[in-house]
Amino acid sequence: MTRFAGRLTPVSQPGRATFLELFFDLVFVFALTRISARSFEDLALEPGGASGWTPVTGGLKTLLLLLALWALWQNTAWATSRYDPYHGGVQLIVMIALVCSMVMGVAIPQAITASGLAFAVAYVVAQVARPLILLAYDTPERALKARTAITFTASGVLWIIGALLPVNPRVILWTSALGLEYVCGRYGYPVPGLGRSTVSRWDISSEHLAERYQQFFLIALGETVLVAGFSYSGGTYPPSQTVAFALALATSILLWRIYVQRAGQILGEAVARARQPAGIGRSAADTHLVMVVGLTATAVGYELAIQHPLYCPEPAWIVMILGGPVVFLLGRARFEYEVFHRISAPRWISALLLTAAVPLAVHLPPVYSQMLVLVVLGVVALTDSLRARNKAPEPAAPPF
Repeated sequence: MTRFAGRLTPVSQPGRATFLELFFDLVFVFALTRISARSFEDLALEPGGASGWTPVTGGLKTLLLLLALWALWQNTAWATSRYDPYHGGVQLIVMIALVCSMVMGVAIPQAITASGLAFAVAYVVAQVARPLILLAYDTPERALKARTAITFTASGVLWIIGALLPVNPRVILWTSALGLEYVCGRYGYPVPGLGRSTVSRWDISSEHLAERYQQFFLIALGETVLVAGFSYSGGTYPPSQTVAFALALATSILLWRIYVQRAGQILGEAVARARQPAGIGRSAADTHLVMVVGLTATAVGYELAIQHPLYCPEPAWIVMILGGPVVFLLGRARFEYEVFHRISAPRWISALLLTAAVPLAVHLPPVYSQMLVLVVLGVVALTDSLRARNKAPEPAAPPF
């Protein structure tokens, strides 16, 4: 039942994600497809079309937009993991974030040029509205909410001014705004005269926050399947594209398997056992961001391989096809450390192997790079299964 009145206090276990939160997540399925579409265009897809630093600069601009989307989703997830998600004020926060995320998703293809103001205003409204709404209720963390509101208002000025400027100054100001938000968040949103807070003292629901991260990972993984399906369904189904599509689908299955085996299943247990639950929650946020970036690049690689399976690839194509899984594996290795206080060797060895294969892969059709990714990920998944075979489930042992 939704409640608008009364004291809004942190709750230890708000339970499973609400239907409103899941509805909110659906918007990000759309937003991530726009990120992939923009990345696809940035890479100058036609053979011979990529030149100079264009793929690099275009990719970094798209990454900036992805980081803004992630920041909005993450801050909203933390709000619903610290307070009763059925409270009317918290649900209002989610609804505002939902609408603003949709506007940002629509604006993404031209956010660096024509639709920058819509993207920036939507982002600022969602980020500023959240602490202001929480300030309207009697909470034990009013000083933190005030500092958060001041921080996002200050960064919001950079977002709005940047949206009114040409491309290069816009990117500089938006990058500065995100950097300001990230640094301030890391140090407890310090404001002169108002002090700062310690993240380790923040109350969160371990199960709820872990579930939210798992759900966002599945959103990003589902987006890879959508991109592969859309790319393949728009063609005439020649054998080479069919093979590329099949390889993409098999790769997504392996990415899911590697994530859930075993750390992905017990993140909530790790957060609950940690000496600093909020600390591991924040660390897991960074780790999941790395894995989501890897999945987004992998999705672009799928589209490139399906569209041009037997072409001589541009270097930027191979960066997506091989680099996406490499970034995912590195993030997954860090995830292993957060949950078990160790790093599984097959993950970083596989990442090194794929990286070393890049000089050769730029001379082979993209479909062969896909095959290599599938084999390497298959070995990682098989190694995980053999290690866990006939053994008791490994308990969480977080280092924090």
